[in-house]
Amino acid sequence: MTDDERDRPTTVHALLADGTTVCIRSVRPGDHDQLRGLYEEMSPEHLRLRFFAASRRSADLAADRAAAPARPGYRALLAETQGRVIGLAEYETGDDPETAEMSIAVADGLHHRGVGTLLVEHLVSAARADGVTTFTADALSENYEVLRLFTDLGLRAGRRFEGPEVRCTIALDEDDTYLAAVEARGRAADVASLEPLLRPDAVAVVGAGRRPGSVGRALLHHLHAGGFTRRLFAVNPHVSSILGVPSYPSVSSLPKVPDLAVLAIPADALPATAEECGKVGVRALLVLTAGLDPDQAEALMTACRTYGMRLVGPNCLGISHTDPRLRLDATFAADHPRPGTAGVAVQSGGVGIALLDGLSRLGIGVSSFVSLGDKYDVSGNDMLQWWESDGRTDLALLHLESFGNPRAFSRTARRVTRRMPVLTVDAGRTEAGRRAAASHTAAAATRTMTRQALFTQAGITATRSVGELLETAALLHAQPLPAGTRVVIVTNAGGAGVLAADACAEAGLALPAPTPEMIDDLLAVLPEGAAVGNPVDATAAVTEDQLRDCVDRLLRYPGIDTVLLALVPTAVAVATGDDLVRAVTDGPGRRERPVAVVRLEQDLPVKLLPAREGGAIPSYAEPVAAARALAHAARRAAWLNRPVGTIPELVEVDTASAHTVAETYLAAHPDGGWLDPRTCAELLACYGIPQLPWAWAETEDDAVIAAERLRGADGRVVMKAHWPGLVHKTEQHAIHLDLQGDAQVRAAFRDFETRFAGLMTGVVVQPLAARGTELFAGVVQDDVFGPLVLFGLGGTATEVLADHAARLAPLTDHDVHDLITAPRCAPLLLGAHGGRPADLQGLEQLLLRLSRMAGDLPQLAEADFNPVLATPAAVTVLDARVRLLPRRAQDPYLRRLR
Repeated sequence: MTDDERDRPTTVHALLADGTTVCIRSVRPGDHDQLRGLYEEMSPEHLRLRFFAASRRSADLAADRAAAPARPGYRALLAETQGRVIGLAEYETGDDPETAEMSIAVADGLHHRGVGTLLVEHLVSAARADGVTTFTADALSENYEVLRLFTDLGLRAGRRFEGPEVRCTIALDEDDTYLAAVEARGRAADVASLEPLLRPDAVAVVGAGRRPGSVGRALLHHLHAGGFTRRLFAVNPHVSSILGVPSYPSVSSLPKVPDLAVLAIPADALPATAEECGKVGVRALLVLTAGLDPDQAEALMTACRTYGMRLVGPNCLGISHTDPRLRLDATFAADHPRPGTAGVAVQSGGVGIALLDGLSRLGIGVSSFVSLGDKYDVSGNDMLQWWESDGRTDLALLHLESFGNPRAFSRTARRVTRRMPVLTVDAGRTEAGRRAAASHTAAAATRTMTRQALFTQAGITATRSVGELLETAALLHAQPLPAGTRVVIVTNAGGAGVLAADACAEAGLALPAPTPEMIDDLLAVLPEGAAVGNPVDATAAVTEDQLRDCVDRLLRYPGIDTVLLALVPTAVAVATGDDLVRAVTDGPGRRERPVAVVRLEQDLPVKLLPAREGGAIPSYAEPVAAARALAHAARRAAWLNRPVGTIPELVEVDTASAHTVAETYLAAHPDGGWLDPRTCAELLACYGIPQLPWAWAETEDDAVIAAERLRGADGRVVMKAHWPGLVHKTEQHAIHLDLQGDAQVRAAFRDFETRFAGLMTGVVVQPLAARGTELFAGVVQDDVFGPLVLFGLGGTATEVLADHAARLAPLTDHDVHDLITAPRCAPLLLGAHGGRPADLQGLEQLLLRLSRMAGDLPQLAEADFNPVLATPAAVTVLDARVRLLPRRAQDPYLRRLR
């Protein structure tokens, strides 16, 4: 770390265990008096526990040390709220730069609120970045609170008793145990912070007008008419009541401090009103106002962070919580949402209205709804954690146009999706959509492949439209998950069955042929003329009872995962009084295996048909919709059934040397750039990434000598020109293949010298590689999502064919398997057409090592291995390009607010 980086104060806001907000930042010299005050206000007993003696002199020395100018090996972080210092954590290294002595102090009266734990988490993150691997700390054996703090961190901690003192040793390894402990603390704090927002005891609407038509008045009416069960106020200086709700001139004049203030006021009035809300003790803001300029946005966030208010919006539709004990509907949607079990969070108000309407119509209903708007604070990650713990939600629906901390979101989603389905609309898939999303939310656009990797790895069900989201939600809400992808279609009209079969096949579902036993069993109950294939054509003559028997028998066969009925109304059924839909709705709505219906004459895209014995059967107007929903359900079942992936241990990895390579290069190239071949090879060697032998040559004679040394059995070599910034060698005709003998090597070198005069700095000489499958492996460091590993078909056609898959690093064993098997070229690697499979273990190792390199080095902007040669014997990188940029690591799992 440079002196400039050490001197630069870090400032973040985070949540304590009770949901209140604190600022965590580096100590500055001007904090001396505040730090001394922290110790002076401590009781003699707490001073004794901190310094092993109740000495005011020790307190003075501690303040002097913490507020001294920055120095190598020392770091101090403080916690403050509204300008008052409430905690301090510090460490200092000695002779061993990897071990540091740490200490912690918390203000009297603020123990058991998580101040010390939060400070230590941030200190641990800072220490890791500084190369510290172990903390040591001394404590009195009777200081149970600090000893419990060290034990409960989730890090490996040891104790050694030395008389009345305890010597504690804490290893700073970031493993899953520690991340899970941080997550659990963060989840509890997050949920506590959302209580005033989603379960307020009092609400004030600021900006409710006297005349109809204003957003504030509409929202106040919605709250009042919806039967909000707690205290409700309006804030308007011109009237004493609005719509029967008492009105007051200002927030500070209210008879009770509201937990939640709804602000529907002009943008230029927002900063002052938010400041007033904070000063009187409001705990949460819902800001409907749109069109904030940067200064207004900054002032709004400053007020929220200073006074610890959570914020939804700005530019949003509102929030709703349908608990009958609360009945909070602070939206200006046309109708009140139906109470139910689906949690909904959206950035677009229009999408929110569509989902509220669709869920109410389906009968699923809503547990809580939050329109995130421009998402300055409360995010989809917050809402997932709320729904996980609210005891009412069993289905989560998200519409997110941007992500604040995708890696933290991914960890949360992986946990939540094991308890309930999490569905999203994959918005911004096209360039036009990404531009619209960026314009709509003032957020950075995300890459489609990166976002899809996030959804896949987190187990999120990603749909392509609001309609598809509702179609899938209906199935997941009403039916059990299928055990697999095997579907049997039953129809009373051949054409409808064909449409359903096409839709299922195109969705990736399997249509197994019936067994002889199944054929005989079904023909025994179906009318004459029925054809038992897949689809099962029960003919227009089928009766309600016959169809019921057919479905019941199918559901007993072990080779079937789902039954899909494609039904059309017929004159035969009308004449006999049969209702074929009753064949499934007369029984239980939920069986052991899912059942769905397609009715081509249906007026709505999807309905839930109530079953006589409880539950419901989803009914679709289009076979494509039913097939998509079933495919989503099958993928969710497969994701749940697969064990949680692990990150394999790698041998022959030298992370310290890799950091040295990167830092040395960036010291010489402060703006970063593409590594030269020698530095690139040195970096790859730190991770044991196999490369084809090569030599660097700057003269014609050197090239001949290198070729002589590297020639294989056939005597042929390859020569590649190099100069800084060269990216596509083939496009620049900067490569000569199949060179034989010294004369051809010399001719190739002279050709490069002539064509690239003034550019070329040298050439790379390699033996001609053996035959094999040319692949591509690479990584790109996304500023929002972190490193993304890509894999697929390589060679000169890689960009044209775009046969690639992607996963976010760090890769687990499952991720690597998915990367290798997902591209269309996968059969070539697995031994298609009788060929020998490629070295799959070598491929796995290459991808894992690439992932590890990307995770270790935040400076790694991108890496491009193309081609990678895969043969049955080995996997070898033939050409590698790596670009570094001067960047520092950001801890994605550190508890902090946006």
